[in-house]
Amino acid sequence: MSVERSVDINAPVQRVWEVLSDVERWPEWSESMDSVRLDADTLQRGARAVVKQPRLPQTSWRVTDLEPLRSFTWVSSSVGVTTTAGHELTPTPTGCRARLSIEQRGLLAPLVRLFAGRLIGRYVDMEARGLKQRSEREREDSPSP
Repeated sequence: MSVERSVDINAPVQRVWEVLSDVERWPEWSESMDSVRLDADTLQRGARAVVKQPRLPQTSWRVTDLEPLRSFTWVSSSVGVTTTAGHELTPTPTGCRARLSIEQRGLLAPLVRLFAGRLIGRYVDMEARGLKQRSEREREDSPSP
C-alpha cells in the first residue's frame, strides 16, 4: 500500500522545514497526531520517535535518512509490515511544495490496507493541510525585517 499527497505552501522552505522537523509539536497542527516523543534534542539520522495516533496503535519510528531543509524518512517495523514515511520539500516560485508519503510492505500489508488504508489516507491529508496552515500562519505572524 502506498499513499502520497503533495501540497503547495506559501512559505519559504526554511520556514516549512522548521515546522516539519519539529516533530514533537505535530499534534499542535494535525488532529491525526495525539503525541510524538523524540529521543533526541533535534530530528537527526538514527533518532527514534514514538508516535500515538487516534485509532492506531502506538508506533516506534527510526529516522533513516535526513537532508536538512529538504527531506527526512523514517521507518517503522512490526510483525509482517514495514512502513516507510517520506517527507520532502521542494522550492517553488511562491514558496515550496511538500510531498508526504507512506509505503507499507510485507506479508500483512494487504490486511493493513483493508482495515486501515482509508484512515491512513485521511491522516496524510490532515498532515498536509496542517503543515500548510501552520507554515503559512507562522510566516504571517513573523515580524517584518
